[in-house]
Amino acid sequence: MVSAPAPTARPGAQGSLPPPSSLWNDLLGEDERARLAHGRFARRSGFGKRPAVVVIDAQNYMLGPIGDEPYEYVSSCGEAGRAGARQIARLLDAAREAGAPVFYTRFELARDGSDMGAYRRKRDLVESEGWCLEDSFGAAIADVVAPKDGDIVMVKKKPSGFVGTPLLGLLIDRGVDTVIVVGGSTSNCVRATAVDAVSLNFRVVVPADCVFDRVGVSHRVALFDLDRQYGDVMWCDEVIAALREGPTT
Repeated sequence: MVSAPAPTARPGAQGSLPPPSSLWNDLLGEDERARLAHGRFARRSGFGKRPAVVVIDAQNYMLGPIGDEPYEYVSSCGEAGRAGARQIARLLDAAREAGAPVFYTRFELARDGSDMGAYRRKRDLVESEGWCLEDSFGAAIADVVAPKDGDIVMVKKKPSGFVGTPLLGLLIDRGVDTVIVVGGSTSNCVRATAVDAVSLNFRVVVPADCVFDRVGVSHRVALFDLDRQYGDVMWCDEVIAALREGPTT
C-alpha cells in the first residue's frame, strides 16, 4: 500500500520541488519520450474562470487505520492516503477562501452487496466496518477533510463521480469550467472522474500530492496518463497559488 515518495520541499522554498513529471519520467524510454514530444502531447490546459474541487472517496476505508479502531481495512491506501488527505485539507481551505465550490463523493455499498453490479465480479463483498459498507465507519468521510457548510456530498456506486450522481448538473449550475480532482485512488476513481470531466469539456487539474493509491506504480502511471492526455498534473502548492490569484483566462 504505497505511492510515489512524497515530496519534502515546497515550491518557493530552498530545494524547490521538481516538476510533477519527475514522478514518472524514469518509467519512460528515450524512444517513448521522443514519440510523445513529436506528437506534442501534454500541453497545458490551464485554469479557466470558475474552478471547483471534486473530492473523490476520501473516506475512512481508504485511509485507515484512523486511530485504534478494531476494523479490517482491506482497501486502505495506508500512509500514502493519510498524507494525501492532509494535503487535500490545505487545498480545500484555499478553495473555500477563493469561493470555489467543493463537492465530495462517497463510495458506499449496500451491506448485502446488492448494488455492487459488475464490481462484484472483480471484488468480494467484505463484511467489515472498515470497508465501504452502508452506514459503516469505513464509509464515512475522514475527519481531516470533513465537509463544511456549503459543500455538497453525494454517494456514488461506480468509479466515476459523474455516473449516477448529480455532479454534472451541479457543475453546470455553478458555471464551473475547471475541475480540480483530488482523493483516491489515483488509478481508479480519480482517473475515471478526470477522464469523464475532460470528455464533458471541462478543464481538468490533478494535484499529484492530493491523490493517492494502494500501488505505487499504478499511481505513477495514472498520473502520467492523466497529464499526457486529459489534464494538468500539478503540485498542491501550485494549485493553491492559482486559486488565490484568481482567473487568468
